[in-house]
Amino acid sequence: MKQREVTGSDNIKWTCVQAYAGLEGKLSEKTEELSQNDEGKVTVVCTPSGGAQSVRIELQKNWEEDVTDDELANAIKQAQQN
Repeated sequence: MKQREVTGSDNIKWTCVQAYAGLEGKLSEKTEELSQNDEGKVTVVCTPSGGAQSVRIELQKNWEEDVTDDELANAIKQAQQN
C-alpha cells in the first residue's frame, strides 16, 4: 500500500494513503489508471491523528518517493484552507 506519515507545522501527525492503493492484481492496475487525472496526478487521502478533518490532495503519480515531507505537509495545509 502506498502510504506515508508526515507531521505538519502544527504538530499534527498525518497518515497519507493513495486512493485505491489497497486493491491487487489487474483490478489494481485498472483502478490506478482510472484514478489518475488528465495531468497524471493521483488522489491521496490524508487523515490526521486527532481533531482535524481528513483532506484529499492531488499529487504526482510517484508521490511516495518524489514528494518531500515539507511539500506533503504544505499540500495538506493548502487543502485545509480551501
